[in-house]
Amino acid sequence: MRERKWPYVALLVFLTAWLPGLACIAKKDGPSGNNQKEKEFSVLAWNIWHGANSTSLKEDGRPHAINMIRALDPDIVILVETYGSGKMIADALGYHFHLIAPENTPPDDKRTNLSIMSRFPLGKRFDFYNPFNIGGIEVFINPTDRVNVFAVWMNYQPWEDDPASLGKSPEELVEWEISGTRKEELNTLLSGLKPYVAQGDSVPLIIGGDFNIWSHLDWREETAHLNNGLVVDWWTTSTLEQHGFVDSYRIANPSALSHPGITWDMPGLKDEHRIDYIFHASPLLEVISSEIGKVPFNENIRINNQLFMFPSDHGYVHTVYRLKK
Repeated sequence: MRERKWPYVALLVFLTAWLPGLACIAKKDGPSGNNQKEKEFSVLAWNIWHGANSTSLKEDGRPHAINMIRALDPDIVILVETYGSGKMIADALGYHFHLIAPENTPPDDKRTNLSIMSRFPLGKRFDFYNPFNIGGIEVFINPTDRVNVFAVWMNYQPWEDDPASLGKSPEELVEWEISGTRKEELNTLLSGLKPYVAQGDSVPLIIGGDFNIWSHLDWREETAHLNNGLVVDWWTTSTLEQHGFVDSYRIANPSALSHPGITWDMPGLKDEHRIDYIFHASPLLEVISSEIGKVPFNENIRINNQLFMFPSDHGYVHTVYRLKK
């Protein structure tokens, strides 16, 4: 696709919108900065559990979610289970906000699942499927560079807290994995994302959210002793890999044994899994770092020497990228 040409007036309007983001970069990198730092940006993906206000929380979790995001200081935030809280969170942080829902949906509509917020200006929205499952938007990380960002939620069925205990072979587990709607759903998502993958040489594609499935990169030989001796090429994540999507956390942390990256577990159950991800599909993106943070909900998590009550049943994924152009 040809690069967008910016008329003089349009460029002035864009720069006016982008200056707050520029100020944030200057604040993070210092007044001198450098070209490499200016090309770095971070993405946070987090299922905030019923708008960070689940009835299982001991108090309203939204102020804690806001303060956690502020402490993590991401440039782009992908939210799952927005449920009406996204605009309030974005406003508190001074971020631009995009609700993934039919146009003119009230921003506080509690039926909405996905949203994206950014300290950088937002451009065209991308809609091609059920907005409860996927939606995206352009994010202009500077006046000349943009990324296409999508939020994703995939159906959790079939689910088993400990799939290694089902008594199935690796091949049987994969057949069980796709026995519900997951195969049709992912194929639909990949079909819709195909044009954005094709643009990856000029405009990077990032997708993140709650995929509700285990990773084939975590069920390898080094972790087989944790999974009843099983090595499983889970269909969903291996299919994403075959279509050019890179698992940012596992690129930054190759060992699933030393860095399991658990994003889901409930107290008292044997159900510790990594099911939340940030993927990218572009040779222009280099992963600088990626971390996962999680403690049981209602307990305290420490971020940058600050304590926050954790308001979700899912952990967050926080990836720092460098744009290589």
